[in-house]
Amino acid sequence: MLDSYGSDAKERVGFFTDTSICIGCKACEVACKEWNLVPEDGLVWTGESYDNTSALGANTWRHVAFVEQKEPARLEGDQPDALRWLMSSDVCKHCTHAACLDVCPTGALFRTEYGTVVVQEDVCNGCGYCVPACPFGVIDRRHLPRSPADPPAEILGLQLGKREDGRAWKCTLCYDRLKGGHEPACAKACPTESIQFGPLDELRERAGKRLEKLEAENWNGARLYGNDPDDGVGGFGAFFLLLDEPEVYGLPPDPVVTTAHLPQMWKTAAVATGALVLGVVASFLGGPR
Repeated sequence: MLDSYGSDAKERVGFFTDTSICIGCKACEVACKEWNLVPEDGLVWTGESYDNTSALGANTWRHVAFVEQKEPARLEGDQPDALRWLMSSDVCKHCTHAACLDVCPTGALFRTEYGTVVVQEDVCNGCGYCVPACPFGVIDRRHLPRSPADPPAEILGLQLGKREDGRAWKCTLCYDRLKGGHEPACAKACPTESIQFGPLDELRERAGKRLEKLEAENWNGARLYGNDPDDGVGGFGAFFLLLDEPEVYGLPPDPVVTTAHLPQMWKTAAVATGALVLGVVASFLGGPR
């Protein structure tokens, strides 16, 4: 995956998010916005529990989900009045097989020397092909109308003379901080270390041990999500320890890279085109003279 970098390639890094210790403080959301100058959003009441941003998007690169359940935190005897909050900080998965990268026609999306997937804003033409390609609904185009109350265009990353940005935006895993030898802003700000950053292999090993501990303590529904390199996207660069089914957190249960069948589709289209051309030629050659 990083062969093109040669001697400049780095060890692949990523996130392990342990939702069992997330307290829903949203420090990660704030740190992400402050460091990356991501515009504000989510100032309206959604009615979806205590969640004010609803989902990841161009202006939300970290999203903390709040799920209230009448379920016990641990499976220990009869608990008729059981209640728990499931909280999880979602982020771009930085897939091993990234469909957004596959479909980008300008090369705006690229894989860094750390194995992460980043958008180059100055190369993105706003075509939006990457948006439906992502199996997680992470990446999105920024539709930000200009108004006299808006900050200066250079702060928002807007192109002067246009009413909206229109380019694709998502988590960069703080690529600029990585190049400076620092951990991403969200992980740095997390007070409980629910968001853990480091070499991906080390994180997977750590996650396996954490899961064993929770299972031994009878935690309800503990499971890993996205840690398997043989899954439909080749493993996540940002994976999770969840306390229920992925769907409860708004995550697809069995994600598959949306470009997985593109080679076969192109071959089928080529065969069909060839057959059509041969048919047309045959009709001309075999017709009345």
